Amino acid sequence: MNIGTWQFQAPKISDNIPSAMPPIFLAPMSGITDRPFRQLCRKLGAAQAISEMVTSKPELLNSLKTRTRLNHEGEEAPISVQILGTEALQMAQAAQFNVQNGADIIDINMGCPAKKVCNVLAGSALLKNEPLVRDILSSVVRAVSVPVTLKIRTGWDKNNINALNIAKIAEQSGIQALTIHGRTRACAYRGEAEYDTIKSIKQQVSIPIIANGDINSAEKAQHVLQYTGVDAIMIGRAAVQSPWIFADINHFLATGTHLPEPSLQTKSKIILGLLDDLYSFYGESHGVRIARKHLVAAIKPLPGGEQFWKKISKIDNAHQQFTMTQLFFRDLF
Repeated sequence: MNIGTWQFQAPKISDNIPSAMPPIFLAPMSGITDRPFRQLCRKLGAAQAISEMVTSKPELLNSLKTRTRLNHEGEEAPISVQILGTEALQMAQAAQFNVQNGADIIDINMGCPAKKVCNVLAGSALLKNEPLVRDILSSVVRAVSVPVTLKIRTGWDKNNINALNIAKIAEQSGIQALTIHGRTRACAYRGEAEYDTIKSIKQQVSIPIIANGDINSAEKAQHVLQYTGVDAIMIGRAAVQSPWIFADINHFLATGTHLPEPSLQTKSKIILGLLDDLYSFYGESHGVRIARKHLVAAIKPLPGGEQFWKKISKIDNAHQQFTMTQLFFRDLF
């Protein structure tokens, strides 16, 4: 995909250890960070794009859903795969499975706040069981020769903030980098992320810390980096609406100035290119459904976007979805 001047070469890093310029990572998001979107964000300046979380259950490792999520064909290294589960042995085996299938980094999910995940005591629910956390982390680290990283929240709720305990367990277990979302599980995505906990943890452990939560501009990225002293930052929801945010943050951190706002023609080229990649990756039927998630985020903020979304959200045909999006942008030029 040719995206002109907005193709930005990501800063090179060694494995998961940040170089002189703090790297900007794309957060793993279920149903969003598939191969087409990861590749787009890498082209636009993300130093690393972590896969959607994949199950550790042995009976599901070869399911169509898991195989699709683990399709890394054509992706630039390092390939980081996030695994989810509650049993140490299964998690270790899942880590080995993914390394055998091309993973350069294994990331462990202990941060997902979704009810369907926490109801089976996975994701951020694990934060309530520190001995199990230690068992899982140690087992996965021992099972593979590649770096193992961890993503968590600050705790289960505001009365149970134990991210520092988890960080120390991670450090002792051989985890090589820790991402912290500045909310508890109970907060979900409500309210504002807080960075005081992240700052405190950074001062008390030696492993690289990555800050996540509400980083939606170059200025916010710079503030979080300076305030917390972290080694890198991770961007989630803001990247879905504006995948070009990586290029602007990289440029701002390097020069203190912004890149010009991408033109509507450039935005059109990026979004239409992503739609085309999604249709090719998933096939027409499923590709159209996945594309809606990106269209609603990218189109709604634009002039006339709300009205356009009401029309296109009902479209099930890939050609029609693509053509309508193309015409919508042409009318804005």
